[in-house]
Amino acid sequence: IDEETPLLRDDQVNPSANPASREQTVLVDEPSTRRLVIILGSVYVAGRVVAGMGGGGLMAIGTFVASDLVPLRKRGVVQGIGNICFGSGAGLGGLFGGFVNDTWGWRYAFLSQVPMVAISGILVFITVKIPPKKSEKSKLSRVDFSGAFLLVVTLVLLLLGLTSGGNIVPWNHPLVLVSLPLSLVALGAFIWIETRWAKEPVLPINLLLNRTVAAACLTNWFTTMVAFMGTFYIPIFFQVKGFSTTAAGMRLIPQSIGGSIGSLSAGLIMNYSGKYRVLGLSCIGVFILGVALLNTLTFDTPEGPAFLYLFCVGSGYGGMLTVTLLAAISSVSHDHQAVVTSATYAFRSTGSTIGVTIASAVYQNLLLSSLHQRFDGFEGADDEIRRIRDSLEELQRLPTGWKEGVYESYSIALRGVFATGLGLAVLGLVAASFMREHKLHSTISR
Repeated sequence: IDEETPLLRDDQVNPSANPASREQTVLVDEPSTRRLVIILGSVYVAGRVVAGMGGGGLMAIGTFVASDLVPLRKRGVVQGIGNICFGSGAGLGGLFGGFVNDTWGWRYAFLSQVPMVAISGILVFITVKIPPKKSEKSKLSRVDFSGAFLLVVTLVLLLLGLTSGGNIVPWNHPLVLVSLPLSLVALGAFIWIETRWAKEPVLPINLLLNRTVAAACLTNWFTTMVAFMGTFYIPIFFQVKGFSTTAAGMRLIPQSIGGSIGSLSAGLIMNYSGKYRVLGLSCIGVFILGVALLNTLTFDTPEGPAFLYLFCVGSGYGGMLTVTLLAAISSVSHDHQAVVTSATYAFRSTGSTIGVTIASAVYQNLLLSSLHQRFDGFEGADDEIRRIRDSLEELQRLPTGWKEGVYESYSIALRGVFATGLGLAVLGLVAASFMREHKLHSTISR
């Protein structure tokens, strides 16, 4: 997005994001023959890339439109309402996806999204009205395709190394030893492109020199890592306890409810007080409390306390999202707010990806080492350990004498994930403490 005028109008980018997301659900569903099943992994990854492009565009453009229409003082309330819709969709989406997967299979869990995304695109086309421009060619030439490509390469290489190490191959394998250093090289090239060559950087480094913007982005980065760790591994915790995929997904509803309430409450408080710094630190404090309590979970813990812990995580995270967005926007001029908003979403999206990857590396390495420590020497141990790691359903047919050790291994792996999340959450609090207080204006013109 251009700092002074958008490279593409909001109504142009938004409908294009909807088909991108819709095409992903069709693309992921495409492999129906034996030949396509063999390359299912590649098709799935390609589908998720397109989905990420569409989903990222939808979230960012919706935020731009709201920021153009609503003064900062009231912006938090609008963002809170938007986060309620997002949180409700995320919570119901997990439940709905689990139900469809259990009933008809994963293929229909993707296909069922197509009508909803199509309806979203139609509504955007009808309701978002912006005066047309004569030509978009010169604006497209200013889009930072090189920077975007290098950012993707950096993330792919980083995730490849972290995911493979200790899980698929040893940490000293050439795949890991090559991919991780190359990710640093790609990152260096990305920074050079953004600072020296790009006309309109995808991630403007100069704005990150603004203390509040940098603090808000890093806070989003660290806390989103933790939030997505929970989104992926809390259901695994409940599945190990014996719940189905659908039932495990339902256990995330308190987190979604907390996120909605926390976001709207933060918006109302900022609308009333005009302040955000202490509020932001308080939200992250609640978030850290919830994550710390998750570290106390055992397979014998009743569901009530677990729901309360998840509610704390959700409410703290939801409030943090609203506070950091307003902090970043209020610290720059109106001309830069679209770029700053893009930066916060970029940090959030990369945080979610890196967070899940870090959690996967911790989980898989701890689970594998713990299982081998307990069962090496048992007859058929290698094959049984492989089956246990491949499917949670194997927990229902464990060999005699394995149950206690296997469940303890899962407990160690999950505690490792939650402990890692706690450390990252504390880093989020440290980053948030560097945000400065800026005035939340009551008019769009400021």
